[in-house]
Amino acid sequence: MTLKSRYSHPVWLASGLRTPFSKVDGALASYDAIALSVPVVQRMLASLPDGTRPDFAAWGTVVPNLTWSNIAREVLMDAGAPATIPAFSTVMACSTSMIGAIEAAGMLDDDSLQLALVGGVDSLSRVQLGLPQSLSDWIRQFQKARSVGEKVSHALSIKAGDIKLYIPGIVNRTTGLSMGEHTEITAKDWHVRREDEDAWALDSHQRTVAGWNSGFFDDLVIPVGDFRRDSIPRADTTLEKLAKLPPAFDRTTGQGTLTAGNSSPLTDGAAGLWVASEKGLGRIPSHVPRVKLVDWEIAAVDFRVEGLLMAPAFAIPKLLARHNLRYDDVALWEIHEAFAAQVLFHIAALESREFLARKAGVDRDFGPFPRDRVNPNGGSLAIGHPFGATGARILSQAVKELATKPAGTLGIVSICADGGQGTVALLEAG
Repeated sequence: MTLKSRYSHPVWLASGLRTPFSKVDGALASYDAIALSVPVVQRMLASLPDGTRPDFAAWGTVVPNLTWSNIAREVLMDAGAPATIPAFSTVMACSTSMIGAIEAAGMLDDDSLQLALVGGVDSLSRVQLGLPQSLSDWIRQFQKARSVGEKVSHALSIKAGDIKLYIPGIVNRTTGLSMGEHTEITAKDWHVRREDEDAWALDSHQRTVAGWNSGFFDDLVIPVGDFRRDSIPRADTTLEKLAKLPPAFDRTTGQGTLTAGNSSPLTDGAAGLWVASEKGLGRIPSHVPRVKLVDWEIAAVDFRVEGLLMAPAFAIPKLLARHNLRYDDVALWEIHEAFAAQVLFHIAALESREFLARKAGVDRDFGPFPRDRVNPNGGSLAIGHPFGATGARILSQAVKELATKPAGTLGIVSICADGGQGTVALLEAG
């Protein structure tokens, strides 16, 4: 099968490295986003032959911090990289480091720009608290006061209600609802069952544990201090244990299905990967897995009407239709598991001819969805979900999985993101 690439020259993704992922306030709690990123970047740069360096870097984080404005540049400087490597930051919620890879791919020209280092990070243990805007304005005005009298007068003008801290939350700014609350709504719309969510979560844990035990992750994950292995996967979890967990986001109606067991946990971690042209690929050690990036799709929906995390269900059929592909033509599906319910209502939508025609605008039959081809070495429910790192983690994992297949074998990587957006990539084994 010959596919038409989006690019005029071949673009490749090569698997990178990541830290082990840890649940918030766990083994990585003492590392901020820069400190988590530095060892990943250092090891990736050290893997290149002597004198070789990337032409530029893109790095992203979702949780903001006032002590830096361009985390990509700060990470490279702290990692001891040559100061002449340009670096820029990017952000797209959970799709952050995947959109970074897409951006980097579009910048390559196989001439002066051949190789990019891309990745992302988040430390949910090191969230910086802020001041409300009214208190920030008051402090700035107080600093500008020149006389003691002006300072006293200004001090007396503050209102008690302005003296508080802003604590960032995992909520959508427009709706004020959390990701879990939004997902509960969509899960009810699609009649997703709690039993199916728990079964998906159990499978994710079992596949992740099997992946670790088989050595799949050994060359993808580097130690950070004494921490060497993802701490979230549970080898001892069962359907019975998952069924006992109470609803986490809808605790009042008696119909809540999302729990701590079938939702991705708040996670610390960093991950990177390589994006290369044909010439750039020659600068990466030959043993590093690599596959072609054929095409991608970015979707956005009105999340006041559609589900907040539904965008990939709009993007996937458009991407496949452009290449005249059916679901069964794709051997590997890597779908980000923000919640088990989200994966299940994506699949339900992809199998609904009415949804495809009326909502996604693609009136064709793609066939049954191959559930057995999804996340063969586990997903975010068990591995974890540091927002900015997830894209690079999933892409690197998909690259390694797909690179062992015969040339021409296809893979899809799909990530939903806050704000009603999503990114999907079509990969091909070379």
